[in-house]
Amino acid sequence: EMLEKLLDKFIEERTALEKTEMNGKHAYDMLMQDLTAQTAQATQDREDKAELKAKTLQSKADAEGDLKDTTDTRDADQKYLDDLTATCEQKASDFESRQQLRAEE
Repeated sequence: EMLEKLLDKFIEERTALEKTEMNGKHAYDMLMQDLTAQTAQATQDREDKAELKAKTLQSKADAEGDLKDTTDTRDADQKYLDDLTATCEQKASDFESRQQLRAEE
């Protein structure tokens, strides 16, 4: 009978230890799953940020190119306007001079 009590006690202790071990293993598995998910999410976030940064830099480069093109076009248009204005003023002055010359004749 003493051996049976001892056997029951050992079985209870073994069951308790197995339960503790299973709980520890479950906690470890849950922790690993959580850390793996966090790592995957962090990697995805980093890739998304890198992609956004690349798009932003490309947009900036495109905008700077457009600004340069627009500025160059504006400068060329201004030069054309200045030349045209000078030509018109010269022709108007010449016309005025001819009108006076004809009026004096």
